[in-house]
Amino acid sequence: MSTPANLTQLLVSWGAGDQAALDALTPLVHDELHRVAARCMAGERPGHILQATALINEAYLRLIDWKDVQWQNRAHFFAVAAQIMRRVLVDLARTRDRAKRGQGQLHVSLSEATDVPAAQNSVDLVALDDALKTLEGLNARQSRVVELRFFGGLSLDEVAHVLDVSVGTVRRDWSLAQAWLFRELSRA
Repeated sequence: MSTPANLTQLLVSWGAGDQAALDALTPLVHDELHRVAARCMAGERPGHILQATALINEAYLRLIDWKDVQWQNRAHFFAVAAQIMRRVLVDLARTRDRAKRGQGQLHVSLSEATDVPAAQNSVDLVALDDALKTLEGLNARQSRVVELRFFGGLSLDEVAHVLDVSVGTVRRDWSLAQAWLFRELSRA
């Protein structure tokens, strides 16, 4: 079993250009990437064109093209992977929306991750992305906390480490961002 320190060392080596480190890293992170992908896909309709495994593959293809990345640790890696998965899903949703003129939008559940009331159990992924972009303009750290927690599934401690802030700060940002997103998404 690999430890976070082993993963971090492999990530650092891969960032320095060691292909063997990437080869050793891939099977070690597969299960965690699958968990992140499943979380990103949790609210999608049955029969969605993109399944979790395909999402992992797309994210993997984009990740291996990154050169000279200064990976900090496993949380940093999974945060970037989650961000890439979010981009893949949003790009697919935007493409589908253009093709169908607004019909068949992809939905993702916020209730699991944000504890919003059951009446608001799913939200349009494109609307969520737009809201996160707006939130980023107002408070970039809160937007990043949502991205890391919701899409990346990172714990409060992991988010604090990635953002180099206290757990209390992450907890406050998470709470404020949840309330702001709920309000914004309820307007739609």
